[in-house]
Amino acid sequence: MDAATLLGMAAGTLTTVSFLPQVIKTWKTRSTKDISTGMFSLFCAGIFFWILYGFSISSLPVIVTNIITFILAFIILVLKLRNG
Repeated sequence: MDAATLLGMAAGTLTTVSFLPQVIKTWKTRSTKDISTGMFSLFCAGIFFWILYGFSISSLPVIVTNIITFILAFIILVLKLRNG
């Protein structure tokens, strides 16, 4: 991997991992009252478009990190929709 790809993977990893504490807390407590449904809906849509963009430019860091971020954010959104 070249330096730019490594930098992209590092940046994507940090922003992706930042969602992990929220997913764990939401999963354990089942409390989603302070989470915005609108924000997470728009965020998931935006991440989906980042994934499409990553494929269009064949960028592994953009594709991989955004797929993982999408999964984590989607878990939070599903819990919010299920638990109100």
